[in-house]
Amino acid sequence: MPRKNFMEMIYRWRVRMIPLLAILVIFLAKPALFPFLTGLGLCLLGLMFRMWAAGHIRKEKELTVSGPYKYTRNPLYLGNLILGISIVVGTYSWWCLLIFVVYFLLFYPPVMREERERMKCLFPEKYDEYKKRVPLFFPSLKPSVSSKKIKFSLPLYKKNREYRALIGASIFWFILGLKMIFFP
Repeated sequence: MPRKNFMEMIYRWRVRMIPLLAILVIFLAKPALFPFLTGLGLCLLGLMFRMWAAGHIRKEKELTVSGPYKYTRNPLYLGNLILGISIVVGTYSWWCLLIFVVYFLLFYPPVMREERERMKCLFPEKYDEYKKRVPLFFPSLKPSVSSKKIKFSLPLYKKNREYRALIGASIFWFILGLKMIFFP
């Protein structure tokens, strides 16, 4: 299978798998109050991190180096990691941990590799300098210096349709909460 077709499949299935895995995870979940509330708190943190990133990124129009992009080159995916951890904690299930680890390792390394290559092609000089200053995934505690002072943009957040993550997470946690209450 040519690389382009493989990457198209990865991108497509990365999103398509989420509803199916959410159903499986809810079925396997053994939620209890403290893990549920802890997971919910982590979920809010992940959603806020994704929101912050989505309010800065101008996809494929310019190299984004403001907001969370001063700390990591992949803040949306770091937000997804936090969301995944929140689900593992909230479901209180080893099976859910296994599902999340397999899902994350299957999809995110090739996606990040592909996006790194795309950024190199779109912004060759800027990206090389950015890559030297900002880590790929796990954030630096010291932000890289950005020459532009760009603030979070709510219209950009909406344009990037990041609200879909909020809607999906709300539905998931609502159903998980119902399971915890009615099927302890």
